[in-house]
Amino acid sequence: MGRLLKKYGWLLVLLFISQWSSAQRGGESLYGLLHLTQSARVTALGGSQAGLHDRNLSILQHNPAVLDSVHTRQVSLSYVNYMAGINYGFGGLAWHFEGIGTMALGFQHTAYGDFIAAEIDGTRTGYFNAGETVIQATYSRPLSARWTAGLSLKPVFSRLEAYKSWGLAADAGVFYRSDDGLFNGGLVYRNFGRQFTSYSSAPTESLPGYIQLGISQKLAHAPFRVSLTAQDLFSGSLSYTLPESSESGTTMHQEEDSNFDKVIKHFVLGVEFVPSDNFYVAGGFNPRRRSELKMNNKASTTGLSWGFGFRIAHFHFAYGSARYHLGGTSNHFSITTNLHSYR
Repeated sequence: MGRLLKKYGWLLVLLFISQWSSAQRGGESLYGLLHLTQSARVTALGGSQAGLHDRNLSILQHNPAVLDSVHTRQVSLSYVNYMAGINYGFGGLAWHFEGIGTMALGFQHTAYGDFIAAEIDGTRTGYFNAGETVIQATYSRPLSARWTAGLSLKPVFSRLEAYKSWGLAADAGVFYRSDDGLFNGGLVYRNFGRQFTSYSSAPTESLPGYIQLGISQKLAHAPFRVSLTAQDLFSGSLSYTLPESSESGTTMHQEEDSNFDKVIKHFVLGVEFVPSDNFYVAGGFNPRRRSELKMNNKASTTGLSWGFGFRIAHFHFAYGSARYHLGGTSNHFSITTNLHSYR
């Protein structure tokens, strides 16, 4: 029993922290970059996968415990052509130290584009821009032959015109891989932390962390893998209330979710066709995204995503596309290589 507590007792700490943070909800719109999907593969699989292994280091955004010796000397770059003129990207490098663990350093940046600056009377005075930057330092270490634990520290720097803010977020997770490599599972507590300076004289806020639990299963005799992630496990119902419209004099009402809808919004489903280690085609479904962003008279493909990846020589390329609503689709590109290949 003592050995079990020593190995896995920190999982109890994760659960305790999550319960503590649920009473500290606040700053839900702080530092939007922390909630954007950097990985092209994860984008194709619905936007959130905590139990999936990938050699692209942008996967560490979803679970730091995925980092292992396979990633040593791995270099990854990602770029996302988002919506409304927003662009963001990721760059990372990992290194394994025998007997110590594996470390990775990543850099994320979001450019929100240019905005018109104007006086209160509408007189234009010029332009300004806005952006956010995250530096991600990740460390992981094997707990046993099948289990790995990881931690990411993420200083966040935000600038909106002349207003600036910074804070510190963190991810803590555990990852399991079966002996045959067909089954993976992950548990992660993401984006818990604190804002240290606010944009103005307003009080600083805590960053509301959330729990994700994910699994992935590859079929033993067929080239398919299924991935499922449960998100916001301690958030209860993910329904929201629409405010009254004071300008039009009308009141907007949200339709009450059924019990099934309340449950399904917590899950993200992904399916991959993987005929070899050098090629895959993937598709995903995000019920919460579909429910919140679809138009009632035309849902179309909102909430669906797809993508593919392939390897050429020393480089692995990946593309992912997600449909957020009728007027917006994101495009994710990533490239990965290993410095070992150039020795």
